[in-house]
Amino acid sequence: MALNLTQKIIQKHLVEGSTNPKSPLSLRIDQTLTQDATGTMAYLQFEAMGLPRVRNELAVSYVDHNTLQSGFENADDHRFLQSMAARYGIHFSRPGNGICHQVHLERFGIPGKTLLGSDSHTPTAGGIGMLAIGAGGLDVALAMAGRPFHLNMPAVVNVRLTGKLNRFVSAKDIILEILRRLTVKGGVGKILEYSGEGVKSLDVPERATITNMGAELGATSSLFPSDAKTLQFLKAQGRPEAYQPLSADPGAAYDEILEVHLADIEPLIAKPHMPDQVVPVRDLNGTPVHQVALGSCTNSSFRDLSMIARMMRGRHVHPNVSAALAPGSRQVVRTLMERGEWDAIIRSGIRILENVCGPCIGMGFSPPSHAVSLRTFNRNFEGRSGTRSAGVYLCSPETAVAAALTGSVTDPRDLGLKAVPPGIPKLFPLDDSMIIPPLDSGESVEVIRGPNIKPLPVRGPLPERIEGQVLIKVGDNITTDHIMPAGSKILPLRSNIPAISEFVFEAVDPTFAQRARAAGGGFIVGGSNYGQGSSREHAALAPMALGVKAVLAKSFARIHLANLINFGILPLVFQEESGYDHICTGDVLEMKAGNLVQKPLVILNKTQGIEIPVSHSLSERDIAIIHAGGSLSYAKSQI
Repeated sequence: MALNLTQKIIQKHLVEGSTNPKSPLSLRIDQTLTQDATGTMAYLQFEAMGLPRVRNELAVSYVDHNTLQSGFENADDHRFLQSMAARYGIHFSRPGNGICHQVHLERFGIPGKTLLGSDSHTPTAGGIGMLAIGAGGLDVALAMAGRPFHLNMPAVVNVRLTGKLNRFVSAKDIILEILRRLTVKGGVGKILEYSGEGVKSLDVPERATITNMGAELGATSSLFPSDAKTLQFLKAQGRPEAYQPLSADPGAAYDEILEVHLADIEPLIAKPHMPDQVVPVRDLNGTPVHQVALGSCTNSSFRDLSMIARMMRGRHVHPNVSAALAPGSRQVVRTLMERGEWDAIIRSGIRILENVCGPCIGMGFSPPSHAVSLRTFNRNFEGRSGTRSAGVYLCSPETAVAAALTGSVTDPRDLGLKAVPPGIPKLFPLDDSMIIPPLDSGESVEVIRGPNIKPLPVRGPLPERIEGQVLIKVGDNITTDHIMPAGSKILPLRSNIPAISEFVFEAVDPTFAQRARAAGGGFIVGGSNYGQGSSREHAALAPMALGVKAVLAKSFARIHLANLINFGILPLVFQEESGYDHICTGDVLEMKAGNLVQKPLVILNKTQGIEIPVSHSLSERDIAIIHAGGSLSYAKSQI
């Protein structure tokens, strides 16, 4: 039987289940990654399992999110993460070494392997031929414990790329075109597998830009074949032994096919406040721009920064624009320095930030009030930049530089420049001195805990009957940024659940946490695609700490659904559209929860005297986890 590439990798890692559409399956995970905003909690969860050492092939702890040390909290967390890595056999990438997805692609990615990361943009590694999936920290902790990762077999969409990109059109424009067609809900329950002659024209970093923003489609993962371009990249990284050719069999079947002709794509831009609000750059030509932010895990590779340098050489940032760059890694910066291109960036007037996520997660370089900010990032949710009134637009490095030079939105093809995109160097400057390898034995290592690290809250078993108020009712496409904001004020509290819980739904209703505590918990009601965006499990963990018992929604985003289950919050779906309309904030709901297998399930709205039919997509294992009070309680009984 001819297999597509996704099926091939899954079958080699299958622990249980099958690749039949929507079938439950469990996968062996080869590699894991965490970052510091999610890692502190993930390692507390791993520690709670009582194992002496991680059990997967490779685990890497990156520090790239919470690097703004305006108090002791982040610095303490970094010491905790480093000591945990030494104790349990984990590689530790020190602050300033680079963004997790860029560094993992450079130094650890292996075609054909599976990667689970506590960051929604983990599928970036699909650019090197890995089946890489973003998940909540608890799922990653379980994978480090040697437990398989559970999911339903996604539909596999074959994205066939034909032709070649025109000048000043880049990989970012490809994924923006796909977002324009499919929307932020178009990839839910799917893996996008790229093929076609057009693939051969894209280097690994360009492919990684596309797989990175597959997360904005809601896709489980995105995947490119491993071919001559992959070998070229691995040779340049001094790791040719990691290469193996991988592609779909001739005649392999797919659930859907999407044709994209590269020559037809023009420079594109996503308008506020959603990544799928995509229009041609020419439609916005002349719009004044106040800020340009370059870099992030989407567009911070050597290819992207070299292109920025070539376009900026001998030119200067417009007087009305503030521009800044967050490089993807030290390796990228050193490569630019050795090739004489770093100087062009410095001379241009672009501000240089750390080799970290930075502005992408609201950690510095916030725009002015009511500003237009063009960013080469992956998300432009309202308020995510740190300035609620700003309009954030997503675009390619080429389009961002055009705005930095002219002071307004400008099609980069209109600049009259002749900059040629760089290729992959024969050999990158290799220096892993900022990656601390694990010790042979960590038994004698003392784990260092600062006062901001609080005990992990655990929910008790699900009671036979749940009852409570509707604490909040929200609409469609609510993101994890709405539920649990990021930014420099809140991110340092990731290891302190009582403190961070005070900010749940702060951007939607600042009284939510106070009301939830006063009511002893209750219910949340949402629209479609509830919980899209980041993998941050705190968007489930903090509501659980406030006593939230269940979330009723029209539909859920994949990672958030898994996180709700992991923390014992019951995720329910309205069987009828009208069910959403028959609930108001403040209504008292009641449900018999002792037998979740029985159907139909009914929620009683006691305030309005209405019965509302609901359903769920829980597997037998999910139901067992919910009844146990969450995955940690369930896993401890299994390990």
